[in-house]
Amino acid sequence: MLLPTIAIGFAAYFGGDNGWRYACATSGVVMMLYSVLFYKFVRNTPKGATYFKPKKSGAMTVTSKSDFWLMMAFKLPMYLALALLAWKLSPAGVSLLTQSAVNMVYIGLGVLYIYEFISSYRFNQDVFVNEVPEAQRYDFKQVGILNILYFATFGSELAVVSMLPLFFLETFEVSVVMAGLLASSYAFMNLMSRPGGGWLSDKFGRKITLLILTAGLALGYFLMGIVDATWPLALALLITMFCSFFVQAGEGAVFAVIPLIKRSMTGQFAGMTGAYGNVGSVVYLTVLSLVSYQAFFMVIAATAVIGFLALFMLKEPEGVIIEEMPDGSFAEIKVT
Repeated sequence: MLLPTIAIGFAAYFGGDNGWRYACATSGVVMMLYSVLFYKFVRNTPKGATYFKPKKSGAMTVTSKSDFWLMMAFKLPMYLALALLAWKLSPAGVSLLTQSAVNMVYIGLGVLYIYEFISSYRFNQDVFVNEVPEAQRYDFKQVGILNILYFATFGSELAVVSMLPLFFLETFEVSVVMAGLLASSYAFMNLMSRPGGGWLSDKFGRKITLLILTAGLALGYFLMGIVDATWPLALALLITMFCSFFVQAGEGAVFAVIPLIKRSMTGQFAGMTGAYGNVGSVVYLTVLSLVSYQAFFMVIAATAVIGFLALFMLKEPEGVIIEEMPDGSFAEIKVT
C-alpha cells in the first residue's frame, strides 16, 4: 500500500527517475532487520514437539515403483518452466539472450533432469527390489494433487500481483498510486486469509475445506474475468478481495495437509509444492503476454476447476503416521 507513495516521495526529493529503486531498497532494509528478529525468536518446532527428519538425504524418498515414476513426472514441469523463462528471454521473446545462449540453457536443463533422474533412481532403487512395509508407506499422489492446487493458488497470486496494478490503471484509468493501492487489496487479504485457510482445515477437515476454497477461487477468477471499465470501481475492488480470500486461504489449506502425509518429509514436500507456485506464475504470466486480461483470468479459473476435480482423489489424512526415531524405534503420530 505504501510503496508507490514512497517511490513518488523519493522521486520528488532526491531520487528522480530512480525513486522506485530507492523505494524497493527500503523493502530490503526492512527484510534485513526482520531476519535478525527471526533468527533470535523463531524455533524449529513448537515446544515439546519432536523434530523428525528423513533417515537419509540426497533425494526425495518414495515408497513404491509407481510413486517413483509419478515423482519424476511431477519434477519435469519445474524444468519446463525454466525452459519457458529462457524462451521468453530469447529473440522470440524480449531478446535479452541470444538464441545460442538459450539453446545452451535448454541443453543444461536437459542434462540436469537426466542427472536428477539417475540420482533419484539410485537413491530409491531398493523399492524396485523390496516391498516397503505398508505402515511405512506414503502415497505420492497426495503430493502431486497438492502441487496442482498450489500451481493454481500461489501461482496465480504471484502472477496477479504482478499485473493487477496495470489492470486497474488501464481498465479504470486511475492514477499510478491509486492503481497500486487498489491492487494491494489483493495482497492485503493475506493477513487473515492464509492462516485462516489452515485454521479452517484443522477445524472442519482438510479435504472439504480445500474443495470449498478451490471452488471459491474458480468463481472469483471467473468474476474478475468479466470485470471491465463499465463496472463500478468499488464492485471491482470487492470482487478482487473476494477472489484473494479464496486464493490465499487455499494456500494455507494446502500447507495444512503437507505435514500429515509423512512428517519426516515435510520439508521436501513443502519445497516441491512451493516450487509449483513458481511454475504456475511463469505459465500464467506467459499466458498473459499472449491474451487479454479477461482471458488471463478465465485461464486461471479453468486450472482451478482442474484442481477441484483432482481433489476428489485426495485422501483425508487420518489414523496414524509411522515415523522412525533416531534410535531405530518407530513412533506413531495420531492424525486428528
